[in-house]
Amino acid sequence: MLKERQKLVLKLIIEIFVKTAEPVGSRNLSKHLSFSPATIRNEMADLEDMGYLEKTHSSSGRVPSEKGYHYYVETLMVEEPETEVDMTLIDSLFEQNMARDETIERAINLLSQLTNYTSIALGPSAQNSRVKKIELIPLYGDVSVLLVVTNLGYVESKNITLPSGTDTEELTGIIRILNDILYDVPISQVSNKLRYDINHEKIKELLAYNRQIIDAFLDAFTRFTQSKFYLSGQSNMLYQPEFKDLDRVRELMNFFEKNDILKLVEHESNNGLTVRIGQENEIKAMKDCSVVMVPYQVNEGETGTIAVVGPTRMEYRKVIPLLQYLAKHLSKL
Repeated sequence: MLKERQKLVLKLIIEIFVKTAEPVGSRNLSKHLSFSPATIRNEMADLEDMGYLEKTHSSSGRVPSEKGYHYYVETLMVEEPETEVDMTLIDSLFEQNMARDETIERAINLLSQLTNYTSIALGPSAQNSRVKKIELIPLYGDVSVLLVVTNLGYVESKNITLPSGTDTEELTGIIRILNDILYDVPISQVSNKLRYDINHEKIKELLAYNRQIIDAFLDAFTRFTQSKFYLSGQSNMLYQPEFKDLDRVRELMNFFEKNDILKLVEHESNNGLTVRIGQENEIKAMKDCSVVMVPYQVNEGETGTIAVVGPTRMEYRKVIPLLQYLAKHLSKL
């Protein structure tokens, strides 16, 4: 249990370090506190012994440890007043009449601009939805859009390319059969049903059509079950002092390009606020990063996740309220 004076010293060290990226010494702290430099040094030494601070080799000052950051987030943090201005910008975005996917994408772009970090959104997959109606609408040439209306009221859509010269009546027959055999089937089970339920009379009839057409539908349904993923502001990490080393930057950018960050976000999608700092991320490329995640509700049993990735020296008191506020808006979409 930290004493009040230790809490004050720890809070101030973290907030100064977040702004300057420089180790904080007792002389710097004495400008903001009424304690003597000797008293401050003693408290800093005790905080270091307890694991809340670390001493760098290049300076007599201290920097926060992962334990110190967690204690700050859980106990000491007070929302930054400037965050209210940023929340007004979020309000303005959601007042515009846009489709859900476009709104999420623009919200993530705005979040990366407001925080100067990398922002991520993991949308809900259609996996738990059930098929209510299927339609196919020609777009141009051999490309059509497959529309699937679900029991949750969503209209999922995917462009599919059909074999050249596909007969219109043939397609009409396929759609009729698909509506018969897939009604009320969970989207996650559609592919298996079409591939393996070959004893079903309607499926035998369906397979009698051009196999390439069926494969196009199977591919579309497979993609319906995948979560939608949005990423913005990857280059923001290049401007953080922690990432001046070229090898570290390359490693982190490769991590983003492979979308491996998606795995981190997926694991936390049903939890509340999650803050993973430094080594807790268990991935080498993320050892100097923090990931802050907040879920948002879409429908009963369906959640998405929004997240911010930045250095461990993150502006938590700005990032966390923004994420939570944005999550509330997304839950209302």
